[in-house]
Amino acid sequence: MKKKKRLRLKDERQDARLPPPTTPQANQNQQVRGGRGFRWWDPEERSPHTKRPKKTRAKDKKWYRVSKKYCGRSSKGKRESDPPRGKKRTTVEDRRFAATPKAFHINPRWRCCCRVEGPCVDPVRVLVVAEPGHLRGKGRGPLPRGGGRRPPPVCPLAFFSSTNRTDIHPITTLPSSLFFPTSAMAIADLVTALADATDSRADAAAALGDAVASGPAMGPAEAIPGLLAAMNDKDKSSDKRLSGVAGVKALLEKAAVRSQPFLHTEVLPLLLTLCSDKSKDVQAAAADCLETYSKVINPYSVRVLLPHIYKGFGIKEKWTTRVAALNFLAQLTETAPSELSVCLPDIVPLISEPMTDSKKETKQAGHDAFCKVCKIVGNRDITPFVEVLADTIAKPENTPDCVHKLGATTFVQQVEAPTLAIMTPLLAKGLAHQQAVAIKRLACKITDNMCKLVEDAQDAFLFIPKLLPGVQKVFDEVPDPECRQVAGKALEVLNHLVKESEALGQKKEADALTVMQSKAPKAFEKAAPVAEFCAAMCSQLSFMRCYIPSEWTETISPFLAGVSSDAEISTMANETLEQCKKATAVKRPDEVESEDGVELCNCQFKLAYGGLILLNNAQLKLMKGKRYGLCGPNGCGKSTLMKAIANGQLEGFPSPEELKTVYVEHDIQGVAEDTPVVDFAHMVCSETKSREDVEKVLTSVGFNDERRGMPIASLSGGWKMKLALVRAILMDAKIFLLDEPTNHLDVTNVQWLVDFLNGSSSTSLIVSHDSGFLDNVCTHIIHYEQRKLKTYRGNLSEFVKKVPEAQSYYSFEAAAFTFHFPEPGYLEGVKNKDKAIMKMSQVDFTYPGTERQILGGCSLQVSMASRVACVGPNGAGKSTLIKLLTGEVKATIGTVWKHPNLRIAYVAQHAFHHVEQHVDKTPNEYIQWRFAGGEDKENQTKVDRQLSAEEEKKMKEKLVIDGQKREIEKLKGRRKHKNTYEYEVKFVGLEDDKNIYMIRDDLEDLGFEKMVARVDEEEAARMGMVSRPLTKANIEQHLADVGLDAEFATHSRIRGLSGGQKVKVVIGAAMWNQPHILVMDEPTNYLDRDSLGALASAIKEYGGGVVIISHNAEFCKTMCQEEWSVPGDGIVHITGNQYKQEKLKEQVIQDEVTDALGNTIKVKAPKKKLSRKELKAKIKERKAKLDRGDEVSSDPDGLYAEHGC
Repeated sequence: MKKKKRLRLKDERQDARLPPPTTPQANQNQQVRGGRGFRWWDPEERSPHTKRPKKTRAKDKKWYRVSKKYCGRSSKGKRESDPPRGKKRTTVEDRRFAATPKAFHINPRWRCCCRVEGPCVDPVRVLVVAEPGHLRGKGRGPLPRGGGRRPPPVCPLAFFSSTNRTDIHPITTLPSSLFFPTSAMAIADLVTALADATDSRADAAAALGDAVASGPAMGPAEAIPGLLAAMNDKDKSSDKRLSGVAGVKALLEKAAVRSQPFLHTEVLPLLLTLCSDKSKDVQAAAADCLETYSKVINPYSVRVLLPHIYKGFGIKEKWTTRVAALNFLAQLTETAPSELSVCLPDIVPLISEPMTDSKKETKQAGHDAFCKVCKIVGNRDITPFVEVLADTIAKPENTPDCVHKLGATTFVQQVEAPTLAIMTPLLAKGLAHQQAVAIKRLACKITDNMCKLVEDAQDAFLFIPKLLPGVQKVFDEVPDPECRQVAGKALEVLNHLVKESEALGQKKEADALTVMQSKAPKAFEKAAPVAEFCAAMCSQLSFMRCYIPSEWTETISPFLAGVSSDAEISTMANETLEQCKKATAVKRPDEVESEDGVELCNCQFKLAYGGLILLNNAQLKLMKGKRYGLCGPNGCGKSTLMKAIANGQLEGFPSPEELKTVYVEHDIQGVAEDTPVVDFAHMVCSETKSREDVEKVLTSVGFNDERRGMPIASLSGGWKMKLALVRAILMDAKIFLLDEPTNHLDVTNVQWLVDFLNGSSSTSLIVSHDSGFLDNVCTHIIHYEQRKLKTYRGNLSEFVKKVPEAQSYYSFEAAAFTFHFPEPGYLEGVKNKDKAIMKMSQVDFTYPGTERQILGGCSLQVSMASRVACVGPNGAGKSTLIKLLTGEVKATIGTVWKHPNLRIAYVAQHAFHHVEQHVDKTPNEYIQWRFAGGEDKENQTKVDRQLSAEEEKKMKEKLVIDGQKREIEKLKGRRKHKNTYEYEVKFVGLEDDKNIYMIRDDLEDLGFEKMVARVDEEEAARMGMVSRPLTKANIEQHLADVGLDAEFATHSRIRGLSGGQKVKVVIGAAMWNQPHILVMDEPTNYLDRDSLGALASAIKEYGGGVVIISHNAEFCKTMCQEEWSVPGDGIVHITGNQYKQEKLKEQVIQDEVTDALGNTIKVKAPKKKLSRKELKAKIKERKAKLDRGDEVSSDPDGLYAEHGC
């Protein structure tokens, strides 16, 4: 005990407080670095507890000795040198430190050595515990002796002060550079110090990061092995693994550029593995490090990370590692969205697997990563379906609904490999669907159309192998021939892409590496990992078709700055760019020839609508003040293109803020119908135009005071179109987008529009089927050719000279195809086609609530040989005349008669109103609904079907039948009686056996005219339906006869059809029941030149009568021999009816028909009128049969009854 006590007293006597540096700079910093319980000591100052250390060397160097120290005994009698329970006893051995120390502080009040520091070496790490007197060292093993070797480097702690045994306060923490002088320490030593650090880990990691950032280019290569060893430490304690992760994070934060080439091969996989470490601290640190990695990574280097990420969320890894890899991929979408999007063909198939994992956390991480990855594709048309696509991958039963939604999508942006990659899982499931043939067919159709968009076969390199087997299986096994036909088309396109992709191969990345090796061999000798990393980034730039020299140079310069000179880097980047560009060059469509003037736009884009490819890499160039006619067949995408421009959805087109455009549609939408004209026109320019200015513009185009105050609903189609044009004028647009501007306009207003456009300084993009209008207006023609846009100078006539095959745009006779209308059915009593089957006699008409008489004293007739053109100015009453004739409205005065069995096909001026309630049906489904049950449901809404209050009151009047008063309930049918019909009458409250037959005239006198007409229409419809089985195949063929392909007739909803296609649906539906008269109000409004030519051909061959209202003088002149002129004074002027003098045409009689069940029925020929001699022979024969008691046939016409037999 005494020996130990003497030793302790001896040690206390040797306690030394060594002097601080004597430099002036150090003395100036005394007040800054000092604090409570700590201050700098003057060398000359003496203390009873300290003494000067012995000088052992030259004056310019001071050596300080610290002897072993043991803490004294505590007040409880226990030796303070004994460490706390569970801790090893540690001593601070004698140690000599060279050079001038920056701080050396031993406070006897603390009863321990707190800090020893030097500029060139690191101190022994000692912790001050909460209870003074306990000395716990955290050093790893004994310290080496001698001044020539460094002790293990450690990190600094805070200084503490205590005025009693339990109160300890931190004073200050010195910077890491004070204790880790990196200029004198190797990077490997700093890594070793970091691995041994615990509480001072952050400062050691920061020192390592600073050393790598300021060191040589290959500095990270010295640090990586030590960090990997620390991260791979298998000790139960997680200290070393935490230190290793901290070191990697420090490299990313302080030396990201230098470190990236060395981290992706081994460090990244190890970080993902550590996310499954048993220690929660290690998991959190690894996840935090990965987040830092995703933020500092060079965007063009993401491709080198992806293989390790794929392996990270592979099925063999632990679920926490899989989640970390998926989260890391999701984080990269924010750092490198465009660079990662080109890698989607590889990402999407692999990321789909975790989305079906049994682990809830993995499934959710996969779903989130998939959604983020899909959104970086840059296609706004796909973005709304990202969640649906993700749900479909997780739940395959949602595939049919998703395929239908995708098929109805309007694509207005460029479709490339990333978009195809996103849709690949969906299309593959659609092709493999086990039940619905329609889903397989639609998947084949989408595959076909999307593959047509691919110009570089390498974009579809991973897309083809996943779809080709499925399409081939559909083609080989599906029994539906139409589905196999669609699959065959898709198969043809896929096989073509296969050949192209095999010819191209994969050379892009290898070429970049080869070029760089040849241009900068020294860089590969000095720093091969860095040079290879730069080559990978160049491959990414080439893969993205980014060939901007400055971009290539700026990307690789920071990495090669310490390896090659600036001139070498620039040369290497430019030559690598040229080689990659040459290897990946894609042939582009011919450029539009240059011309003088102000260029408004010059953009290249792709356009698709649902499952149909419209334009692929098309170029649109518009010059100021020019007028462009947009020509192409129906369904090619003219209106879709203009709407995409108007909605700001066309890729590359200037925004509305840069270039004001106005889209003039066929009809005015989105406004209340009772809004006055002047108020509607003022809405669009209230901030820039006064009401007086608006009225002046309206007056200049023909709106007088009366019309300016009229509600929009009361305007005719022509005036509505003029109002839409006025709205465009008032908005001061730079570009007018005119879609069929001459629709509903009469000749005078068309000429006004021509004069206005020719005198305007604005640019016009015009879609019109009026060849004369295009000839008078256009300076250029933009033509759809092989899903491209080609611009020709000159009007339509000049265009036809350059492109002879486009003659159909100039002449109806040159139509590329024709329509075929069904032959009208037999009409009883009509033996020649010039016999009137519709008549109007002295008809007057005035709209309710108005005083203006629209028609007065009108008399006319229509036969099956009629070809009538009804012409006149806007608002004169042409449409009203037709509505009176067909029964849409009822005449105020006069008689309108039609044959009881007459069937009329009516196509209204606003043809879409026929189908606007059924836009979610396919055309095939619409016709099936309309004619189901043998009756045309469209007729039920006609005015002549609705009973007025007076008619209902009159019909309830009771009749005296057989001495009893009876009330008629309804008419059930009819039968022939001589030259008229008898109708079966059912009475209220009586059974059917009490029904009686009444002749037509008697029922009309009693007020049952509309009920009689309804029975007539039902019978007429039934007779027409006999020969038209209402089956899918028959309807499909019928619609094909009017120019609507099966793709649109059976597999597309009406909502997605173009205007011309909808008109074809309306015409096809109207012609289904084989009408005798076809009435068309403005049929040329929406049909293109080819379709108009086909319609003209069909009308010429049609066996029924035709009445047409149209402002298209060329069309009317070609088709019609008779003209009804309606000038607007209430009188109808009829001219050109010489066709009655021609040889009468015999009506075509069908020998047999097929009923709705497919049964063939022989049709009896019309009864031939017997001569007097033949009639006597028949009567004699019948009387003989009666005398013998034989059965005789019935006498429906009463022929024999008149002669008493």
